Amino acid sequence: MTYIWEHKDWPLLTWDAATLLPLVSQARKSQGLLLAKVKNLGFELEGQAQADVLTEEVIKTSAIEGERLNRESVRSSVARHLGLPEAGLASETRSVDGLVEVLLDATGNYNKPLTSERLKGWQAALFPTGFSGFSKIRVGEWRGHAMRVVSGSVGREKVYFEAPPGEKVEKEMKRFLSWWNATLKTEEGLLRAGAAHFYFVAIHPFEDGNGRVARALTDMALAQDENLRVRYYSFSSRIMQERESYYRILESTSKSKNTDITGWLAWFLECYKRAIDDSEKIIGQVLDKARFWQIYGGLELNERQRKVVNRMLDAGKGGFLGGLTTRKYVSMAKVSRATAFREISDMLAKKILHQLPGKGRSVHYDLAWPPETPEAKDNSKR
Repeated sequence: MTYIWEHKDWPLLTWDAATLLPLVSQARKSQGLLLAKVKNLGFELEGQAQADVLTEEVIKTSAIEGERLNRESVRSSVARHLGLPEAGLASETRSVDGLVEVLLDATGNYNKPLTSERLKGWQAALFPTGFSGFSKIRVGEWRGHAMRVVSGSVGREKVYFEAPPGEKVEKEMKRFLSWWNATLKTEEGLLRAGAAHFYFVAIHPFEDGNGRVARALTDMALAQDENLRVRYYSFSSRIMQERESYYRILESTSKSKNTDITGWLAWFLECYKRAIDDSEKIIGQVLDKARFWQIYGGLELNERQRKVVNRMLDAGKGGFLGGLTTRKYVSMAKVSRATAFREISDMLAKKILHQLPGKGRSVHYDLAWPPETPEAKDNSKR
């Protein structure tokens, strides 16, 4: 088996521009529509949209690697870093905090130089204890040994990918950083982002965290292309939905007979467009939340009640599975059952909640969403 980094033309990555041009055009159209829409968001709503997108990005970039994060811990870290209200949210862990900082640095400081020290700092932030699971790993340094991605039992292993030998990583990363700087103003931005993702993954310079760092680099390249510090879509969330095809196209491209990555870039552009299209749900949810508080913001509610309502709003118009119950309120607001019942009853009287039909051992409630105005319906279609 010959890997792409073993070809004599490596690291000169090539692609068929004629094949990719229509895909670039479609992606640019979706990008333009999204950026035009978010211009109508006020500063406060922009922060809310960023928080929702960043929370989703942190959760899904970890999920791709098989790591499940607590959404409340992620949300708490995101809120603190963005200066948003975080009262009552779960406390974050050091690893969650580190990943939030990496993604914010990649996009918020997209115009700062990318250096080996910066990349090593990102990887170290992902593993603040120096462990990946129960395994001690090298953090903040390039790997010094061979790296193979395999599956199967002993004697029947299938090798999906083999990275360059450890002694070549330093040289490979120097070439990668030179390429990154040289292509900033010479390559089409979306193609450069896709090429950077594949190039970094092909080198696999760290003992662990390569996928998360690669996706942070992709976000940085896209921020450079858009000249924006704020993300309004989650590329990792879309990759998670297409995880099998993501790994399949990476594997097939890494085992290519040459250094042509047209197939990978075609997949990347199509995935990027779908990520942009998915953002309609996130932006729409932010606008729905703002409209809800425009109607009910004048009501006298305590901090606990507002926290629970915001948690329900974050769940979208579908609400909590099974609706809000007294037990759920107790868990979220950290109050007694009697206090929960009293505060729910208060919101029922103020018509911010309504009781759901049906019988059972617990009474269920949902938000009393205000009816959409013609203007709101029209804006949702733009």
